[in-house]
Amino acid sequence: MRQTGTRHFQARSLNERMTETPLSPEPILSKLLDTCTAAGATGADASYGRSDGVSVEVRDGKLEGIERSEAQGVALRCFFGQRQAAVSGSDVSETGLQSLAERCVAMAKVVPEDPYCGLAPAGDLAKDLPEIDVSGDGDIASDILERDALEAEAAALAVPGVKQVSSCGNGWSTSARWVAATNGFSAHRESGTTGLGLAAVAEKDGAMERDYESRSVRRLSDRPDAQSIGLIAGERAVLRLAPKKIITQTGAVIYDRRVAGSLIGAFLSAVSGPSVARGVSFLKDRLGERVFADGINLIDDPFRARGMGSKTHDGEGRAVAPTHLIEDGTLTRWLLNGASAKQLGLDPNGHASGGFGSPPGVGVSNAYIQAGAKSPSELMADVGKGLLVADMFGPSINPNTGDYSVGVAGFWFENGEIQHPVSEVTIAGDLPGMFARLIPASDLEFRGTRDAPSILIEDMSIAGE
Repeated sequence: MRQTGTRHFQARSLNERMTETPLSPEPILSKLLDTCTAAGATGADASYGRSDGVSVEVRDGKLEGIERSEAQGVALRCFFGQRQAAVSGSDVSETGLQSLAERCVAMAKVVPEDPYCGLAPAGDLAKDLPEIDVSGDGDIASDILERDALEAEAAALAVPGVKQVSSCGNGWSTSARWVAATNGFSAHRESGTTGLGLAAVAEKDGAMERDYESRSVRRLSDRPDAQSIGLIAGERAVLRLAPKKIITQTGAVIYDRRVAGSLIGAFLSAVSGPSVARGVSFLKDRLGERVFADGINLIDDPFRARGMGSKTHDGEGRAVAPTHLIEDGTLTRWLLNGASAKQLGLDPNGHASGGFGSPPGVGVSNAYIQAGAKSPSELMADVGKGLLVADMFGPSINPNTGDYSVGVAGFWFENGEIQHPVSEVTIAGDLPGMFARLIPASDLEFRGTRDAPSILIEDMSIAGE
């Protein structure tokens, strides 16, 4: 079992910090790393980050609240042989950094050994980091945020059947992060996002249903207009009114594209290097085998322009590149960081996440299932009848077997046409079998870090009444 010492230290008082001249990012990291090295540490990595943002909330046509947040913090990890410890804090004065580093060193000397921990060798580090566009609009005026939120709320309320908008928020944020390590790696990243979302409540005969729409993007120019976002939320809520029960059966299930990405999450957990190393993955013996149907591709693209998960290096400073995790149905790789690669006797492959001041995990950047040839309507027509899933609640997955079940709501369709909304339904299956017969639709849209088109899976267990 891997063990790591971790601790968070509160900042000193404002008066204490104001007596010292603040350091800029590079000297902050140098101070942390140099202190560890001087104390005899065999290695260290660190990060400094700061963020800024504004969010507004509206209700009933009025501004309900506005909040600005500003934060900064540092994180440090140091090594004494095969012992490591990690600390974090927000005091970036010179004496605060000195104290933080000394505490990290003291912890690293006494925690249990971890045979798999360590920094990436200098020869493994990414060189000539590519330029990627993840910048945002910066400071968006509060009156613009308020205006767009009010327009979205008004559009939702204008939909016949919508009773109220339970929440409506809009905002922007920017962040900057500097990382460095004693192996020679250093990098800097600045990014920004803006997001607008709301939840609408519809009512009919005293019964109410709720649905939502939200969009987060790097730049306002990439976001749909506020009225469209509000209209979608309102129409979705109305469509869910007066749901009916369906009988328990085996049938076709189509995951709407806004929930289909959850299947990517289940797959990524199963190909996580740490999970495979522990033997708790239903795909642990399937590397190099066909696990999806012919023609299915699942791609991770870290260089997507304005992608929500785009990056130039992984959490250990190794190079990243677009890659097929599934190519023509075949599983091509595990998601490996340095530690899990050592456990499995393999080479790291650029999928370390987080890191720099804390032990890295594993992850992806912008993962997506490639679009298929047919539209969702054509897939519904092909199978005749089934369940279109629009919302999901509390999925349950057995990581060893892939047994899967989840509560859902959505719509029943017959003859390729939606008939009525449904709720209080559970669908179940086994993920290996589900992956093998999965059929993607043509409606892929890049909206987050895990995107998929609508997905058809036949022969699912549908539990109703």
